[in-house]
Amino acid sequence: MSSILDLDVFVRTADTGSLSAAARSLNLTPAAASIALKRLETRLGIRLLARSTRSMRLTEEGRRYLDSVRVALEALSEGEQAIKQQGQSLSGLLQLAAPSDFGRNVLLGWLDEFKVEHPAIRLQLLLNDSNADLFRDTVDIALRFGVPQDSSLVALPVVPGHHRIACASPDYLARHGTPRTPADLAQHSTLRYMRRGRANSTWYFRQGAQLEEVEVSGDYLSDDGEIVRRWALAGHGIAYKANLDVARDINAGRLVPLLPDWQGEPTPFNLMCPHRLQVSERVKVLHRFLQARCEALLHE
Repeated sequence: MSSILDLDVFVRTADTGSLSAAARSLNLTPAAASIALKRLETRLGIRLLARSTRSMRLTEEGRRYLDSVRVALEALSEGEQAIKQQGQSLSGLLQLAAPSDFGRNVLLGWLDEFKVEHPAIRLQLLLNDSNADLFRDTVDIALRFGVPQDSSLVALPVVPGHHRIACASPDYLARHGTPRTPADLAQHSTLRYMRRGRANSTWYFRQGAQLEEVEVSGDYLSDDGEIVRRWALAGHGIAYKANLDVARDINAGRLVPLLPDWQGEPTPFNLMCPHRLQVSERVKVLHRFLQARCEALLHE
């Protein structure tokens, strides 16, 4: 097992590009920092940094190892913080990404409540319908709808049984009638969502073992989930939305759920983390908070 000092020297050297600068930041002599770096490379049996008299750069192995070391050091720091803060309020930064529609209309208010409960927490929120890259973007965790596609990420279930729902405004249904089967949707104006340049024109519904796929069309298409919701509220057609996105509208009677005997496409709702070691106490508390709020919203 490598010592924390050896790992610190490696990370500081990689960040500054200078062994001398890394030594100064850790209050070490250059010789001591050099010994620590060599000790780490010897234990691993690989060269982490290519060094010359004038320059220093990460090797390919060093680049791969650096990400793991950062995660490990952050986990150790979180562990120390958790011990020190036992009985105290949580603090630190939560960098969270979320879908735009859910983020604006549901999550924003919930985060206000979360901040009241944990005033020392600092929040950074990124709203985007394109999935944030948890390894590149400045976020630690992300809320996502759908079955996780990246097996390297850790999924903390928020609403595992979540699904999409077809819905429309009372005004639209009064003018155009209410579809009784999934096949009826092909005769209606539908409000489609576009992701990565592709329109979601195939809607899925299940009734027991029976699966229906319906090809839909319409004059309204957007890559912003909030716009699709507003079009539905304005009576422009039928939307196929995540249940959480429209639960308040349905509870208030602004939208009407359709096809009650059919279940829409499964879209489990998860809190995603890049590594299990990054599931800090802050993340665990937020996870439990979101589970409770989603449960309450879906059963109002």
